[in-house]
Amino acid sequence: MRAEDTPLIRLEDYRPSDWLIDTVDLDISLHPTKTRVRSLLGLRPNPAGRPGAPLVLDGDELSLSALRLDGLLIEDGAYSATSQKLTLHAPPRRRFTLMIETEVDPSANTKLMGLYRSSRVYCTQCEADGFRRISYFLDRPDVMSVYTVRLEAAKLEAPVLLSNGNRVAAGEVPGEDRHFAVWHDPHPKPAYLFALVGGALDHVRQNYVTADGSTVELAVYVEPGKADRAGWAMDCLVRCMRWDERVYGRNYDLDVFNVVAVSDFNMGAMENKGLNIFNDKYVLADPQAATDGDYASIEAIIAHEYFHNWTGNRITCRDWFQLCLKEGLTVFRDQEFSSDERSRPVKRISDVRTLRATQFSEDAGPLAHPVRPRAYKEINNFYTPTVYEKGAEVIRMLKILIGEDTFRAGMDLFFARCDGTAATIEDFLACFAETSGMDLSQFARWYDQAGTPTIIASGRYDADARSYTLDLAQSTAPTPGQRDKQPFVLPVALGLVGQAGDLPLKTSSTAYASDGLVVLDQPSLSITFSDVAEPPIPSLLRGFSAPVKLELDLADAELLRLFSADSDSFNRWQALQTVATRALVGAGRFAAGCNALLATAGELSHALRGFLRDQAPADPAFAAQVLRLPGQADIAREIGRDVDPTAIHAAHRALSAEIGSSLGPDLLALHEALNAQTAYRPDATSAGRRALRNEALGLIALGSPEEGARLAQAQFAAGDNLTDRLAALAAMTLVPGDAREELIARFARTYATEPLVLDKWLMAQALIAEPGTLERVRRLMQHPAFSLSNPNRIRALIGGFAANLTQFNRPDGEGYAFVAEIVVALDRTNPQVASRLLGSFKSWRMLEPGRKALAEARLAMVAQTPNLSRDVADIAERALARQG
Repeated sequence: MRAEDTPLIRLEDYRPSDWLIDTVDLDISLHPTKTRVRSLLGLRPNPAGRPGAPLVLDGDELSLSALRLDGLLIEDGAYSATSQKLTLHAPPRRRFTLMIETEVDPSANTKLMGLYRSSRVYCTQCEADGFRRISYFLDRPDVMSVYTVRLEAAKLEAPVLLSNGNRVAAGEVPGEDRHFAVWHDPHPKPAYLFALVGGALDHVRQNYVTADGSTVELAVYVEPGKADRAGWAMDCLVRCMRWDERVYGRNYDLDVFNVVAVSDFNMGAMENKGLNIFNDKYVLADPQAATDGDYASIEAIIAHEYFHNWTGNRITCRDWFQLCLKEGLTVFRDQEFSSDERSRPVKRISDVRTLRATQFSEDAGPLAHPVRPRAYKEINNFYTPTVYEKGAEVIRMLKILIGEDTFRAGMDLFFARCDGTAATIEDFLACFAETSGMDLSQFARWYDQAGTPTIIASGRYDADARSYTLDLAQSTAPTPGQRDKQPFVLPVALGLVGQAGDLPLKTSSTAYASDGLVVLDQPSLSITFSDVAEPPIPSLLRGFSAPVKLELDLADAELLRLFSADSDSFNRWQALQTVATRALVGAGRFAAGCNALLATAGELSHALRGFLRDQAPADPAFAAQVLRLPGQADIAREIGRDVDPTAIHAAHRALSAEIGSSLGPDLLALHEALNAQTAYRPDATSAGRRALRNEALGLIALGSPEEGARLAQAQFAAGDNLTDRLAALAAMTLVPGDAREELIARFARTYATEPLVLDKWLMAQALIAEPGTLERVRRLMQHPAFSLSNPNRIRALIGGFAANLTQFNRPDGEGYAFVAEIVVALDRTNPQVASRLLGSFKSWRMLEPGRKALAEARLAMVAQTPNLSRDVADIAERALARQG
């Protein structure tokens, strides 16, 4: 397939379905290769549709076995069926039933969309359009139906049978070694939220009483023998249910809530109504098989999928252009939950790191698109950081602008007004416009304009008038298909910092909202603060109040004063990041600047020494973030053009090594002080201590390789948890030699039976920034732990290599050739995973000319491959498109 052969679907062309499906009765007889699916659809014409329109149902690789209308066979000429479509040419203009029977092969379904088998467990993935791989259907989110599902299977093969809603019947099939279960979901839902699971599974279970007094049976299902690793997921589920009741007034609405973990899954998890299906890496946890980061991710993703029950399920999307309505909003909700459960400043820093690393780079490349795209060829390619992370930032800005109480009132109105509907961004914003009394039409540009805005700021102090004037201007660079950008609404949270801390803010400017908030909604503005007793340093975008880049010309000394005196934790961290970024950009851009880099290392080391001594013990999680330098990909993005990854890597290693060497005694003392051997606990305080200890270990390994290797080996040997052992392995990957290879081999032996842990082992090696890494990765593809059929293995090894700045971007182009080769091979079996892997080329245009030409050539090779999937063809076309 060529991307140009795929029709472009446009938001402006949306029209309601000509037909509605009120009820869906499914009878599914599970079999490894011949699963029979019988669907009975209760249809009626849509009053908003086209009179007299045919009924056209979606399919994907389907074969029709039987078809009946109101129980009667349909004449051959009255319908037509292909593997992709079933059409009734002249359906009745009244309510009628349509029985459709299809047969599917779950074991052969390597795309992992629709119904497939994962480690002998039957499961489904129907978002965005996987239901059409099970049965012919109106597979679009604005067709909402009440489902009743009868599942049947061999008792030994699938003793557990689950679907959406509540179980209303179960029993044995007379005369056969088979059994059945019937599930009914009273809440209308689109087909993408349908799910079933069948298999031999263990579980943990507990009852939960909602705030309105209803009892809900909660269960987490896992592969046999792994129930002892499901406790943390259950604990997270209970806490997020209680949080949603308290913060948003949302109670759960069914008698049961089931979570199922499977080992083959294209995504992280899926919010199917009452039956969430998860990639097992986001459910299974114990200290020996999950890191602190895994525990935090499980907490966030369990919450995210549960929160979808209201923001995504009870209120769904009218069409896929509204994807951010459920995803951006729900990401915001899970971020707030994690912030309340852990450290709000640390969570904010972590989220912004992710936003800059993934979404800012997407905005800066050929795959840039608005939070609400205006057109697409393959919707699976728009499950992106822009829709998720930037979508969440838009919700956060809305809350900042209208205030917490008004935001809650707007959410309450949204739930009341849109419950049971397929809604749009306009429906959502109208609720907040009503509760706040504000005109949000300009704010809505965040959904329609792509790109990361830049705020250019400068200030001047008038000693005679005791005033400070702050000048702010905004601009947004052109992105594909959008050249001239209109001003955004930018909430700029700020303070003025003096020698002793924050100074009072007094101004009569209409741009000043209150509580340190300036609203920049025009190309530029000036705001003057009065009664300013001393020359201040501006602290802008506190808490990262808007997803923008900031250009503010402060000297390093001023930034270091902000680090020591600012009341805002995020800006304290940002100040140090800015000092480091400035030096790394200079050294990485010119492959020189050694003296300047060393000078900056001295400034940073001096600031960090006092911080580690006086403040780190009180908040080790924050201190761990402070110790971590900006990533190499962040520096490449800041440079923006003619990027030389080798120069960036050299500068980054040099600065890290100099800081590690300069702070050597302090870091050693810190590592030892945090070495208390207590029983592992996944709580935020304990995780923070481990995070700081392990950041110190990494810097020691760079500053003093021999000492770092000694400490890493000792830490691995003494470690009683995966967090510390994996950190020891990561530190050793920085120190070439036999000791490193011995520890790599030891790690593999220790965790030989733990696939999810071996994923981390694979990734650690794929990220080694040395010329031999590509050959290492090729060898690891032959390792028994690796499989090209499992998305987790692919993301760990091949995705890890594609994230390796120097080795993916090898000057000989072999890194590009390798990843392109995998993409083409993988496209034949799992196009979704292949297209996401091809996204690693998204920043190719910013490279220096030699690498740029090599990357473009490999992208073109992929694009010219015959019979590409829509997923891969679409990414290749957009990545290569002429910039406009």
